[in-house]
Parts: sequence; C-alpha cells; structure tokens
Amino acid sequence: MGIVSRFLIAALTIVVLAPAHGDELHPATANQPVCLDQKERRAEIETGRLVELGTAMRAAKRHTPGIVVRARLCHGHDGLIYVLTVLAHDGKVAQLIVDAVKGTLVGGL
Repeated sequence: MGIVSRFLIAALTIVVLAPAHGDELHPATANQPVCLDQKERRAEIETGRLVELGTAMRAAKRHTPGIVVRARLCHGHDGLIYVLTVLAHDGKVAQLIVDAVKGTLVGGL
C-alpha cells in the first residue's frame, strides 16, 4: 500500500472518528480532554498566554515526524493543551499533547 493510500485511509478514519458536534469531546469520556469551541479558543488566544499553534506543531513533529492533520485546543489536567493528530511518515496516526502555555510535548493519547 502506497503512502497516498495510507494517508487517505488515515484521513478518512479521522473524519469518521471525529466528534459530531463542533470540536468538543463528550465530557463523559474518561481521561479525554474537553476541547474549546471557536469562541473560547479565540478568547484564550487573545490573552497572549498561549504559544502559537506552529510552535506546538514543531514540538509534536520533533517527536513524530509527519503531517499534522488536526489540531484542537483543550482543557487538560494541568491547564490548556493542544491535542494534535499527526499522520507519521510510516502511515501511522498518533495523537500528541502539547502544553499550550509552555509549548512542550507532554504526552499522547
């Protein structure tokens, strides 16, 4: 299977598994972050406390080289986090968590 085929399968998987209503995850899902809607994201970004998304993407790509296919700003256990879905060069999909204030990789889902 070629890289294009893997990319299409991964992209379709992400679309199928994406939440049905906006960017938020279902709050009852155990150990899953609750993501901000567009209005909440804009308000948080305007505070100037968060690193830019590009900084978070570079941190994630240093750990898992590939293409970021989805980015969400969410509430984590210790504050705001970026949840980044990365399609790695080997065709695997990874969800990585980057601290939205520090810009450091803190884990994965």
